[in-house]
Order: sequence, then structure tokens, then C-alpha cells
Amino acid sequence: MAAAPISPACQVCRERVASLQRKADHAECLLANGSKLRISRFLAAHISNGDEIAFPLFPAPVNRGTELYVTKNSHSGHSHDLYQAPIGNATQPQRNKRDQLFVAAEVGEGSLGISSVFLRCEVLRDYFYRIPRGGGASDQHTLYDVLRVPAGASPTEVRVAYKLRALELNSAGAPHSERVGLERAFNILAQPELRACYDALLTDPDGPAPFPYGGFGSLFVAGERSHDGEVFFATRILAFLPERRRRQFHAPLRKCDFDDDRALYHDARRKLEFWIDHAALGLVWNSSWNQWKHLLGAKMQVNATFVQSGRYRHRHGKWELVSHETALPSRMEVKLPADIQEQIETARKTYHRFGQYSAALAQIRLRVESQAVEKSELEKMCAALRVPGDFDISLTTWRPDYDRFFYRQLSHRARRIYLFRTEYIFELEKVVAVETPQLGHATYLFSKPIRMEGFLAAYTKVSKDDIRHNRGSAAEKLGFLGRVIHGANPRTWLKELRQRLGE
Repeated sequence: MAAAPISPACQVCRERVASLQRKADHAECLLANGSKLRISRFLAAHISNGDEIAFPLFPAPVNRGTELYVTKNSHSGHSHDLYQAPIGNATQPQRNKRDQLFVAAEVGEGSLGISSVFLRCEVLRDYFYRIPRGGGASDQHTLYDVLRVPAGASPTEVRVAYKLRALELNSAGAPHSERVGLERAFNILAQPELRACYDALLTDPDGPAPFPYGGFGSLFVAGERSHDGEVFFATRILAFLPERRRRQFHAPLRKCDFDDDRALYHDARRKLEFWIDHAALGLVWNSSWNQWKHLLGAKMQVNATFVQSGRYRHRHGKWELVSHETALPSRMEVKLPADIQEQIETARKTYHRFGQYSAALAQIRLRVESQAVEKSELEKMCAALRVPGDFDISLTTWRPDYDRFFYRQLSHRARRIYLFRTEYIFELEKVVAVETPQLGHATYLFSKPIRMEGFLAAYTKVSKDDIRHNRGSAAEKLGFLGRVIHGANPRTWLKELRQRLGE
């Protein structure tokens, strides 16, 4: 694991606790030097008079994300110190020299000299997974018991059970701790990898227990510091608060990988991923959807709470942390457009036609591979090959990762559209736009030629690289005006496009 960066040297306060005064929503800690420190009531419950407290002196007040070390008073009866710090990525379970399974969590920009927190898997198991002890005593419950579902319940059944149980607890005015326990149980069982780990722990409680969702948050633990002071060995987790943020956006269904009982949405550009079950999406699907999902233009509206996650990958001879955000299943809402069923049937029908008229479409693909052909001419060719007139010929060369947004914005402005290989050439009022409707690409703009036939003949003989570097005066001959990069936000692309078009 890479060492966590240590923040620049700053002043550290180390003082004895003289007294504690608990308020309605916080507590005040009176230090021996006469100063007062405002802390949470939860933290105050673990501090006693005579304890030594250390923390960096920053302008911001002490809160759950602040690094803090408490050395317990030897007369308090507690042998373990307390440590609170923001942590980054937590490693996968590994074995130490004593053959004990543990996880190492890096401390983010620590100021007290501690670079990482080591947690034995049994510590993670007791806090996050709550594995019953003593061979399944009647007063101990599994996470399945908390949700009142059998161990073999499907993802949809688990979600429905969570919603029903949450309604019951809210109606009964159940304690906050019980509702938190229900949500934690669901977030473990609704994530396939965590559920698999939990099922393995039920069989072998001494097995590896990963840090759920990879760490990233504020960790409050009890334990002891190493001799060199750089590592804190935690014997108990007192609290963990993950980094969270609420996000709302529209996500294309074609970016989902569909299994029979769940689907995984993954967006490399936004660095987002989340799991969806049938109950969350309000649709029933199977793995056959993966064959034609790229023809589905529908987008779902996602409103969810995301937590930071990440994993180390070996690249270019060194380990790099690749971070992403994962939606908490319990705090995710998904809405589909009203015409979703109509869009699904259209995509299925189109895919069926790809097979039904494969010979005719193969001829069209072969023709546009060598020359740019106008869309209307291809439609006539389809009619001659007895392909139905309502077939969208532009889908003949459509790729799974193409985005309809770029295509739609240019097509409704175009006077004529041409297909060439995997590109679309749009003859607009004042310019010609060459488009690969895919994130990571760019829209190439050219001045309007006198004759489109001459432009197309010249364009099909050069590459994009030739145009960018003006090899053989390719850019000058074609009247190259520049590129509009798609970028991370398509709306930014549209704004620049409108400026280029004089709209």
C-alpha cells in the first residue's frame, strides 16, 4: 500500500481534559490550559477527566472529520487509546506475520504522525457484518433476519423487504439505532460482492472481512499506537462515517450490464457505478438485453447518495489508486421515461431486423465503408432490398457506446446526412460537421463547400490525423475550421457548437 501523504507541519495542541460539560447538541471540553474545545456528544461519551487529547490547530472547528488522538488516563480503567481520523482507501484483507487477517486504511493528510490504521478482520466483522457468535444463539440475528428474508432471497426480494420493514419501523416509532441497523443490513446484502463476503463469513467467521465500499470517510477507533508512532492498531471500531454526496443526473440504460436478477451501471467518464434490481428500476429484464441495449436511447433519472470507493491497480510498473463513487442501495431512487416500454419494443424490433435483413444491411455497410453515401440514397437502397421503410438507416453503423445526444443535436439542424464508415457527415446551413457521436471524440467543422460531392471525395481519402496536422494541406483543401471537443459535459459542447454555427 502506498504511504498516505502527511500534511505540512502544523501546530499540535496536547492538553489534559479538566472537565466535560454536555449540552443539548454538543459537548464542551475544558482543557487544563483553560481553553475550551467543542466536540460531539458521541465523542464526549468516550472521554474522561484526566485524558490527554491531541489535535492539529486548524481554523476549522473540531468535527467528525478532524484528526484527534486521546491518550486514556491510567486511572480511568480503559487501557486503549482513541483515534479519530479521515481515512482513504482500505486494502483488501491480507495476513500479517502472526497469520492474522487484517485491513490497512490510509490516513488522509495526517498531522499527528500516524499514516495508517490497521484493523483485524474480526474488528470489521463485529462492527459492519455483525456475525452471530456461539453457533447461532436464538437471541442473535443475521442480516437476513434483520430484513426478514431467507438467505436465498433475490435482490428484488431483498429490496422489497427493506422497504416494508422500514415502513414498519417508522410507523412504530422504532429507535434510531434499529433503523440504522436495518439500512446497514440492506446496504451489505444489496451489494453482490459484500453479500458474497457476508455469506462466506456466516460459514467461516474467521475468514476475510473487507472494509465495506473500500473505506473513505471518518473513522473513530480504540486501540494502541505502534512503537514508531506511524501505525494505529485498532481493536474496536467505535464509529465510521463514509464520505457522501447527493447526486442527480440522467443515465443511459445502454451503459448497464444486465444479469438475470440485477444490472450494473458503470460510467467511466463520471467514475460512477451502482447496482439496480427489478424493484428499483420497475422493469423486468434478462441477460439477453445486452444484445440490443446499444439501440435503446432511453435514460433513467437517478437521484442517489454516493460514497467514495476505490481500488489499487498496477499500471506502468507502479501501483495507482483508481477511485470511483458507488451509490448506496438504500438511498437511491430511479425514474424512467413514460414511454419506456415503447422505446424497449422499438429497440427489440430494430435488433430483430438486423438479423432478419442481415444480408441487405451487410451490403449497405460494405458500401459506406469505402464512400460517403447520403442517408436518403441508402433508404432507397433499403427499399430495393425489401427492408421496411420505417427502419432507421442511421442505426446500420451505430456502435454500442455511441451517444444519441450528439447525433440528435446535429441531425435536426442538417439539410442532408451522409454515412461513412462509423461516422456521420452533416451538411448544415453554413458548415459541414463530421461526427463520431461518442464521448472522448470531437465534432470536426468545415466551411460549406460549393459542391458536397467534391468535399466528400476529398474527405474520404484522408484521416483525422492528416486534417489536424494539415498533412498534404488536407485541412486547407477541406476548409477545416476546427474541432468542438465533446468533453465531460455535453451541454458545454452544445453551447460551443451554437457559437460556431452563429445561433
